[in-house]
Amino acid sequence: MKAFEYFEVECEDAVGGDAYRQIAADILGDLDLIKVIGRLHIYIDPKVPLFLAVGVTRKLPRLVRLRDFANVLEQGGGVVIDISDETYLSQLLNILWERFGRDLVEQPDRWTIQIRSGDVNPSDIEDLVVFDPTESLAKDLIYALQYIAPEGFKVRRQLVKEGRFYYVASENTLEEGMVERLLAEKFAKIGVTV
Repeated sequence: MKAFEYFEVECEDAVGGDAYRQIAADILGDLDLIKVIGRLHIYIDPKVPLFLAVGVTRKLPRLVRLRDFANVLEQGGGVVIDISDETYLSQLLNILWERFGRDLVEQPDRWTIQIRSGDVNPSDIEDLVVFDPTESLAKDLIYALQYIAPEGFKVRRQLVKEGRFYYVASENTLEEGMVERLLAEKFAKIGVTV
C-alpha cells in the first residue's frame, strides 16, 4: 500500500496476518482513510485473544471558515452571504439556524443566504468555523477499526488524540499492565514514544 508511510500486521499465523492486512486495506480504502493515516501497526494474538492497532495520522487539513468559500456583505439591516463553493452549505445552514433561528435565515437561491437581523456584523461571521476535519476523523477511525477487529471482541479500549490513535479489543478482560506494555511496544515500532 503506497499511501501509508508504514503499514504492518503482526501475527504468529502468517495466513491470518495476510488476511487481516487485506481486510484492513479494504476497509480503510472503502472509508477513504488511507490518505489521513500515516503509519499503522496492527498486532493480533489469537492465543489471548487480542487485537491491537496503533497509528498516527498525517497532518490534517485546516479548519474551514466561512470566509474560505463565501463573501459576507452588510445589506439592508442584515447580512447577505454570497457562496462560491457549496461543499459546506448544509453545515453552514445548520450553524446559522442554530445561531440566529430559522425564521431569520433565508436561502433565496443556492448561492445566496440572507440573515435578516440588524445585530449581525459581517466581520463577526466571516471567521465562523463551518467544518473541522478532526471531528469526523476520530469517529471514522474507530468505526473502521471496529470492523477490522474480529467479531465478538467486545472488551475495547480506544483513543484518538493529538495525531495518535489506538484500538484494543479482546473477548476477555485484559490486564492493565499488559495493555500498557503492548501499546508502548507497538507505538515504538511506528516511531512514537508514549
